[in-house]
Amino acid sequence: MSLDRRNFLKAAGGLAALTILPRHVLGGNGFIAPSDQLTKGIIGVGGMGRGHIAYQGSRLVAVCDVDTKHLEAAVKMAPDKVRTYAHFMDLIKDPNVDVVHIATPPHWHGIMSVEAARAGKDIWCEKPMTRTIGEGKRVMEAVKRNSRVFRLNTWFRFSDTFYGLGTTVKPLKKLVQSGMLGWPLKVTISRHTGFDWKFYWTGKENLVPEPVPENLDYDLWLGPAPYKPYNPHRVHQTFRGYWDYDGGGLCDMGQHYMDPVQYLLDKDNESPVKVEVDAPQQHHDAVGTWRSITYTYADGCQIVLWGDDYGDPDTPYIAGPNGNVYPGFRCDIPDWQLKLAGFPEPAPQQTDFIECIRTRKTFALNETNGFRSCTLVNIGAIAVRLNRTLHFDNDTMEFIDDPAANRLLEQPMRGPWKI
Repeated sequence: MSLDRRNFLKAAGGLAALTILPRHVLGGNGFIAPSDQLTKGIIGVGGMGRGHIAYQGSRLVAVCDVDTKHLEAAVKMAPDKVRTYAHFMDLIKDPNVDVVHIATPPHWHGIMSVEAARAGKDIWCEKPMTRTIGEGKRVMEAVKRNSRVFRLNTWFRFSDTFYGLGTTVKPLKKLVQSGMLGWPLKVTISRHTGFDWKFYWTGKENLVPEPVPENLDYDLWLGPAPYKPYNPHRVHQTFRGYWDYDGGGLCDMGQHYMDPVQYLLDKDNESPVKVEVDAPQQHHDAVGTWRSITYTYADGCQIVLWGDDYGDPDTPYIAGPNGNVYPGFRCDIPDWQLKLAGFPEPAPQQTDFIECIRTRKTFALNETNGFRSCTLVNIGAIAVRLNRTLHFDNDTMEFIDDPAANRLLEQPMRGPWKI
């Protein structure tokens, strides 16, 4: 039986006490036998969700979407018969689902991650982890309280060639931790260093209301976001251009670009203390462009983002007092490769999500360090929206002497939705 929004929320107060046991826990020991294949359900089977129909070591058993056309397309792609759901809580409550993969717009990530954790499910969440810092805190709390395994789906800190730099992150990490570049470091991220920002994923102002198509449950698509009349540019692939659901190329792609930098700089437990922006005044609804965003940490390290073709193309990717690193993994320190060989390798990372679930080990990019790299995205977006320099307190995770900025840390949800 499907739950409508109001009936679900009438019961939501009891969800913390209600234990929804996933299939593998019913076996008695809480672990999955090596011969038993993990099952997964995907919430949101648009382009991203359908792109993850299969991943090694798991079997798809359920899909959920508020658009019936998306569901039909996912069913056709699935290698086996799958259950279909219109409401995400029906999928989360399915005892045959071990892993919940959340591939919805970001304004849903917080609620769905928390409910999946409460239901005893392990979680694979697309980036950005959450749309606000407050939601990120709730996700961390729920994952830890319910002893779940959480994976955030940006992988460049541990695999794949890192954009235009001609290397994976591991050798860069080794070079940084060797100390040869000196300290503090400045990392400049731009098109000039091989990064594609999807910079012009912006919104449209003054959208004209249109009839909602029959295949879409628009009210459920909006969920906790403020009500705005339907226009096709507001949903599906172009939702990223509106502050209520995402934050343009910065929020959609920012964790891909900055999470590896956070790892390089050993900032997994720290956030910047200052954010500076160079941007035009933003529209209240539609995301616009910006020229630069500069994050500064307490020790002087910086991450600098350049929008579009802004800045000097000869600027190094990593700049230090003693040397610089350029695209193509070029360093201007004499005999740097020979010197680097004598330093220890970076600590190994747990990068097999399925194995982490089986062994209950923490995944390399999880609810804690993922929260910190998502905080980079979110405080940058707040600075752009307000168009001013912001100062951030690492202990309270709030802005200093800026009530307007702090109001954007815990943005209200449209009733009756809540975490």
